[in-house]
Amino acid sequence: MSNCNNNDALGHILDALKARDQKLDLAGGEAAIEKQHAQGKLTARERILALVDEGSFQEIDKFVKHRGTYFGLDKKEIPYDAVVTGFGTVNGQKIAVFSQDFTVQAGSLGEMHAKKIIKLQDLALKYSIPIIGINDSGGARIQEGVDALFGYGGIFLRNTHASGVIPQISIISGPCAGGAVYSPAITDFIIMVDEISQMFITGPAVVKAVTNEDIDKDGLGGAVIHNSVSGVAHFIAKSDEDAMNLTRKILSYIPSNNQYKVEDSEYDVDQKLDEKIYNIVPVDPKKAFDVRDIITVVFDSGTFLEVQPYFAQNIVVGFARIAGKSVGIIANQPNILAGVLDINASDKSARFIRFCDAFNIPIITFVDTPGFLPGVGQEHSGVIRHGAKLLYAYSEASVPMVSIILRKSYGGAYIAMASQHLGADFVYAWPGAEIAVMGANGAANIIFAREIAGSSNPEETRDAKIEEYKNKFSNPYIAAERGYIEGVIDPIDTRKVIIKALSFAEDKAEIRPKRKHGNIPL
Repeated sequence: MSNCNNNDALGHILDALKARDQKLDLAGGEAAIEKQHAQGKLTARERILALVDEGSFQEIDKFVKHRGTYFGLDKKEIPYDAVVTGFGTVNGQKIAVFSQDFTVQAGSLGEMHAKKIIKLQDLALKYSIPIIGINDSGGARIQEGVDALFGYGGIFLRNTHASGVIPQISIISGPCAGGAVYSPAITDFIIMVDEISQMFITGPAVVKAVTNEDIDKDGLGGAVIHNSVSGVAHFIAKSDEDAMNLTRKILSYIPSNNQYKVEDSEYDVDQKLDEKIYNIVPVDPKKAFDVRDIITVVFDSGTFLEVQPYFAQNIVVGFARIAGKSVGIIANQPNILAGVLDINASDKSARFIRFCDAFNIPIITFVDTPGFLPGVGQEHSGVIRHGAKLLYAYSEASVPMVSIILRKSYGGAYIAMASQHLGADFVYAWPGAEIAVMGANGAANIIFAREIAGSSNPEETRDAKIEEYKNKFSNPYIAAERGYIEGVIDPIDTRKVIIKALSFAEDKAEIRPKRKHGNIPL
């Protein structure tokens, strides 16, 4: 009889647990969930399940409740305080993940909501695993006042402490405004869902009131704007599902933490370059080409993942694999602004270099640039300061670095683009490369100005002097003679040379002066 009573009591307890659990799963209710779906958005839980491996999600703090009492909050039920937190795996890799739930109090952040995220951040750092944040929130829960501000501050602090230690990826799947934008901004990569997500400090109404500028949410801080104009975001997704797939792809190129290296993957051991590579780069330095055509044939087939493809398009950055190894790529893009370096290109590449260096990902650089972009706008906007970030990032990097000079490499840009002088391990040039202080035309006009001016046929003299300069300096052999590059290679050997260089440098160890941290020119 006692066993029967015990079983009955246990049954009631388990039924109560199940009912409580099911009620929480309803989030903001069926109507709110339907509204979310009608907007083309998944719910917070659906997003997590679309991201992690099937059956791997382990939720924590599901029963957490808010403690607000002002302005009627004491009478409000806010299931799991509007954020789902927990752990899972992505392609077998352990991750921590939180997902704000817009169906519950508009996903607003209050004290307990923030504490759940902070706890997850602390655990992710303790377990040395990546953390993924899925943002869909109306912002600070103003009824909780300074408790909400405490929450944001605590999250920002942990974002910063985790930076360079564990990967941090932010997915913006709805509104993200005010102070909330700074957490994603500190993380490594931001994915925004097109036509659904926005990021801004102050919304259109405030902008209109203060500056009298009329603009809608997407025009102010939509996915297209932040991917192409501001450079705040790194990827644009077509939908929530696409954003989760992008996240899974990014994770495949990066380690769980800064103590590990990315595991090698299978690759086609028979993949070699063929004579098509000779036709990609025009001999004429004035003619453009798409550097992604080089990347596509040199690296393992189908592995290139471009980062920030719509921002600062005069430089290309991204991940790929070569002989199964994950690498980061920096490449001048000659078909946009002739591949010049400018403020945005410097910022874009410097930050990507520092990410790769933090997480032990070798860096491959392809060079074809005439220099830094001249102009009053660039100078007054601080191209010196921004360009210095690129120099600093390469100089600071301690991972294996291999550079290939494809064609033009002039002046300060030659130094800045992972030259041997900044610490590159191996620098090679194609035979048609031009390594010089400046282009032959400009150099001849300066060096031979008097001879040209005093000539009976200035144009003929100028042409002759340009040719003289080209023969002397506009080739890779002077640099090779000085030992400034490791060699001049046949383009068809580019893949093979990179693979060998990485194999020799893979256990590279740098000894640097002890310091708290450097002072990068920000």
